[in-house]
Amino acid sequence: MRITGITTHVVGTPWRNLTYVLVQTDEGLTGVGETRMLGHTDALIGYLGEAAANHIVGSDPFNTEDLVRRMKYGDYGRAGEIVMSGIACIEMACWDIKGKALGVPVWQLLGGKVTDKVKAYANGWYTTERTPEAYHKAARAVMERGYRALKIDPFGTGHFELDAEQSRYAVSLIEAVRDAIGPDAELMLEMHGRFSPSTAVRLAKELAPFKPAWLEEPVPPENLKALQKVADKVDMPVATGERIHDRIEFRELFESQAVDIIQPDLGHIGGIMETRKLAATAETHYMLVAPHNVGGSVLTAASLQVGFSTPNFKILEHFNDFADAEIKKVVKGAPQVDPETGCFEISHAPGLGVELDVDAAAEFPQQQARFDLWAEGWEKRAPK
Repeated sequence: MRITGITTHVVGTPWRNLTYVLVQTDEGLTGVGETRMLGHTDALIGYLGEAAANHIVGSDPFNTEDLVRRMKYGDYGRAGEIVMSGIACIEMACWDIKGKALGVPVWQLLGGKVTDKVKAYANGWYTTERTPEAYHKAARAVMERGYRALKIDPFGTGHFELDAEQSRYAVSLIEAVRDAIGPDAELMLEMHGRFSPSTAVRLAKELAPFKPAWLEEPVPPENLKALQKVADKVDMPVATGERIHDRIEFRELFESQAVDIIQPDLGHIGGIMETRKLAATAETHYMLVAPHNVGGSVLTAASLQVGFSTPNFKILEHFNDFADAEIKKVVKGAPQVDPETGCFEISHAPGLGVELDVDAAAEFPQQQARFDLWAEGWEKRAPK
């Protein structure tokens, strides 16, 4: 079997463009992959066009290790977010093809299942007025949908510091959310790399009474010593990793033992097997895996293949029941959270178990998507 070509399809919303890639083969099988770029969608499509000619067309989709190696190193450049995201799309699609050819789900090819359920947590649910009352109501709706976990960044446009008034307001928002979801639901506290170590530690202590399930990206991701300062002073799990785009770059993070939960994004770190390898290393450091997942239903399906087959997989992020939920219709077989359990149930469909509906995707043309976490009203995901 050989790859004969690829096509790209961009599904657009005002705050995110989702790039889907279809990989065709000479035996009639087609696989699908996906990623979400922020501000770099055209660069990604340009890269994939060059990579198709240089590396992809003519390759055996069963030899994913070789294809990934050639795409990553064969251009004699250091692979960053764009290259690793392009690799991810192609790699996912190759796994989809392999599963379809063999008639088994991808999780079966990764060693088989370790669980029948993957817990989900909601994000994108607080696209409302930034008040305790509005957040209480929105959080209640998340619980009524069946979720047992959700995530929130309550810090407005905070950057390095957060003054006393803004800090009290952030606390009031978290207090309202915790009251809405009750004591047993998990409440993930997102900082989006906003703060200096001292500010992150202070805020974590002020919010500790509301029992956050984790403290996510408390400081910018480039400085691991700053992250270590936070981890040494807070009494809650620390999570990070969505803005690390190469498995090798996690090495120092593992060595530091500064986090409890790693959050690779399958769509940015090279795909399914790169994430599975990373999870295995995390397991040797007693760390859990909770992938960043701000994409659509194909990326969710790919992340779930890892989840069903990975012993230290904690939970999966999910946007698509709340922020622009209508885009779910572009994917047939889109994974759904079971409202009875708050989990994704295992799928036995071959490959990734999903198909891109190209006609439906065309109803959401690419937009000049913007997502600026330091702009007023960013949490509404409605850029001006």
